[in-house]
Amino acid sequence: VVEFNNIHSVSEVPEEDDAKHSFHHRMFLEPQEKKRNMKALVVKQAKKTCSCTPAKVKDCVFSLLPVLQWLPKYKLREYLLGDIMSGLIVGILLVPQSIAYSLLAGQEPIYGLYTSFFASIIYFIFGTSRHISVGIFGVLCLMVGQVVDREVQRAGYDLEPAALSVHADTVTYVNTTISLVNQTSRQPFCDKSCYAITVGATMTFIAGIYQVAMGFFQVGFVSVYLSDSLLSGFVTGASFTILTSQAKYLLGLDIPRSSGIGSLVTTWINIFRNIHKTNICDLITSFLCFLVLIPTKELNEHFKSRLKAPIPVELAVIVVATLASHFGKLRENYSSSVAGHIPTGFLPPRPPDWNLIPHVALDALPIAIIGFAITVSLSEMFAKKHGYTVKANQEMYAIGFCNILPSFFHCFTTSAALAKTLVKESTGCRTQLSGMVTALVILLVLLVIAPLFYSLQKCVLAVITIVNLRGALRKFKDLPKMWHLSKVDTVIWLVTMASSALVSTEIGLLVGVCFSMLCVIFRTQRPEAPLLGWVAESETYESLSAYKNLQTKPGIMVFRFEAPLYYINKECFKSTLYKQTGVNPVWVKAAKKKAAKRMLREKGVDSGSKPTSISVELVSEPLEFHTIVIDCCAIQFLDTAGIRTLKEVCKDYREIDVQVLLAQCNPSVRSSLIRGEFFKEGEDHLLFHSVHQAVDFALGAQEHNRSCTSK
Repeated sequence: VVEFNNIHSVSEVPEEDDAKHSFHHRMFLEPQEKKRNMKALVVKQAKKTCSCTPAKVKDCVFSLLPVLQWLPKYKLREYLLGDIMSGLIVGILLVPQSIAYSLLAGQEPIYGLYTSFFASIIYFIFGTSRHISVGIFGVLCLMVGQVVDREVQRAGYDLEPAALSVHADTVTYVNTTISLVNQTSRQPFCDKSCYAITVGATMTFIAGIYQVAMGFFQVGFVSVYLSDSLLSGFVTGASFTILTSQAKYLLGLDIPRSSGIGSLVTTWINIFRNIHKTNICDLITSFLCFLVLIPTKELNEHFKSRLKAPIPVELAVIVVATLASHFGKLRENYSSSVAGHIPTGFLPPRPPDWNLIPHVALDALPIAIIGFAITVSLSEMFAKKHGYTVKANQEMYAIGFCNILPSFFHCFTTSAALAKTLVKESTGCRTQLSGMVTALVILLVLLVIAPLFYSLQKCVLAVITIVNLRGALRKFKDLPKMWHLSKVDTVIWLVTMASSALVSTEIGLLVGVCFSMLCVIFRTQRPEAPLLGWVAESETYESLSAYKNLQTKPGIMVFRFEAPLYYINKECFKSTLYKQTGVNPVWVKAAKKKAAKRMLREKGVDSGSKPTSISVELVSEPLEFHTIVIDCCAIQFLDTAGIRTLKEVCKDYREIDVQVLLAQCNPSVRSSLIRGEFFKEGEDHLLFHSVHQAVDFALGAQEHNRSCTSK
């Protein structure tokens, strides 16, 4: 039973009964009984989980395969046109991006097309969001590419970009890829390109396993630690690394791809050391592509409300650049680097390399977390915008299967991508069916059009990749607004961005998470702790440092601690309380004892004798207040150190004749105080529902004491 005090005015008590009656009565709250029979709970949960009924099997199947729920209810006339239009447009945009981002992941262009194709189909089956576009995402491609480069180097391959020689013919390419054996060492029939996709597919498989496991064990709460500012800073920092990795293609330089800590700085050093080897043809082509792509992209954004569909400028640039390179014979005449042969059709499925798993398992973890965090956040954002619901755990299953199943078909990691999702939404997408239309567009390219991109210059693909980073790099324009809204979030953004760019993407993500947690800890370690004043003609108390025209009650200090009270900030609680009240009870007691000893010595009393309590009282000076009310409304919880601190504070102040009252404690704090034996029989530790009640109680108690003294 929790005991509280409810105040009666002193005037309500008859004068003749002052000595017999108290000026307050007590209110009792009886807590709810909590059932803690763990055995019964486990048995009940086991029966619920292990039971198998037709209805439960149906629910399980429909939950795992959402397509069985929404597809039979598909409104053909209302939805079909929008889904076809959005699917076609996203597919047209996705083809050049898939080819371009393959270089970023250290893979052949064909594997980027495979990845986008299978991801679109699988999300159509397993996904619950109607609007997100799942496919290649630049940041994940960068993270995959860094691991691929490391493992390719470890296996003994050279450090040149992972691509087949443009002189290799189709038969050799297909045979070497199909002849891949599942070993981490170099084999006669597995060249660098097929080994690179083996590493990428194996890491994708492990990342998918992680994501499905997160969905199964319902640990989606991990994404809570990836705040919006952290993710934004991480993406922006990774964008600098992406830009740096593509800069060599703009200049036509043949330099090794740097990886590991400080790769951004190392890459730029290598670029400037080899700047004299710049291929003028690639440089001019890159410049012309920038001149076309950037203004057209800006026009697309500026007039997106008027345009029914964005202008597919990337596809147009690729077509024109390919034709120019082919007929101008840029590779033969100017040694320009080209994409090379892109075969048609599909390669036979092949399992991941199990021997590689110990080498890439740790690298796959941040990829899995980033992938599902971005996918779930985008899903929930667009679902809220359009008035439907998504299941976070099912989204983790969906993105996990989008990685597990395609990993057997020479694919690398995928997730939702904001830019393509915005295009998909703005062009009339209504359901997941638009993903199937996108897959059909990519399938057409895979079966018919892919070989036509043989002469496409790699610098064109690099320009497409860099231009698509504009959104992330524009976040710098939002920094003043972010600083105005939250300085802490801005610092988190800057730290995550800088560490992701200058150190490495994986370490940058870890630094961002750790720094965010430290910020939370620091904010609770040094919280606001103001004195409160009374708002006239009300029962409200607010901070004296924040508002004017607040009144204080004579002899009463009201103190609010705006954080949980636990081992980290217990000393801050005490020191701030002593500073705000202007009285440190420990120092007051010591000063009294010292003064008492001095008085005794002056009167000729033996200095070794113990001062009596009467002597101490004679030298004590009256304090300006007699009561401290601690407003506990912002204290979410107490640990053992917090309870002990409150006990010490109450005891120390009571010894100098100052009572401490607690007000507005939540049930968790009250329960902790009771378990910690804070309220002992015969002590005047009192709880109050409001600060106003506590202040009235203190004023009434003081008035009662004065009346008793006068009698």
